[in-house]
Amino acid sequence: MNASDNNPLQIERETSGTILWLTGWSMPDTVFDRLRLLLPDFRHFSVDYSAADSPEDMLCLTETAVRDMLFIEGSACRDKALHGPLLISGWSLGGLLALRLAAKGYVDGLVLFGATARFTRSKEEFDCGLADAYVRQMIKGISRDRHVVETNFRKIMFTEQEWETGLAEGLPQMGSWTTQALLAGLQILRSEECLSQLPSMDCPVLLFHGTEDKVCPYGAGLELMAQLPQAKLITLTAYGHAPFLGREANIADEWRRWWHDHW
Repeated sequence: MNASDNNPLQIERETSGTILWLTGWSMPDTVFDRLRLLLPDFRHFSVDYSAADSPEDMLCLTETAVRDMLFIEGSACRDKALHGPLLISGWSLGGLLALRLAAKGYVDGLVLFGATARFTRSKEEFDCGLADAYVRQMIKGISRDRHVVETNFRKIMFTEQEWETGLAEGLPQMGSWTTQALLAGLQILRSEECLSQLPSMDCPVLLFHGTEDKVCPYGAGLELMAQLPQAKLITLTAYGHAPFLGREANIADEWRRWWHDHW
């Protein structure tokens, strides 16, 4: 089944397990390519929301994708014996979208990178998130020069050491998202919250979080660990906001161990 402009699902191969990948703000889905290659036991899907024209459209794309995977005409049809559990793997914005889907009961498990249940926080909670004013400033900046906003965002994604080692060069080129999609993603980061629903998400969750993450601070990972009933946190000391980039082999090994523990 080939991807098409009208279908947000992009199917890569048919195997036993199923993973739906949700990427981070402004990032093309290809950022996960190497990690997917190291997980050949799974059937891989992704949702392309890089051209979403509103927050509602972006939320609808993700939910429709999952529903299309699980249901036909309202009846559950996915054969778990054939395709295995449905996992959603989300990074940053994609992690927030994944938590939203888990709260609706669509998934069997989550694997999250640099994720948070609430992106913008009050001053007292800056160890778990950023000020709303920071995101509003990004929104204003996009109307003036989106390239500057995306460049500055990428600068804070990595630690100084990660920049020195050339890790940032592993990111795909900028510009793959439309301006409207960038704005939609930022609006979701401002408004979406899953904190109150975490205790009811009773599915296995694997968390990867860098201690030097400046976008979704490490405190957000600790918060998820504390409030999700079945969470395991892999702490990546001295790593920033892209904890899988350049470390895909280690991530895949941890993922596989967690997988075997639960399934």
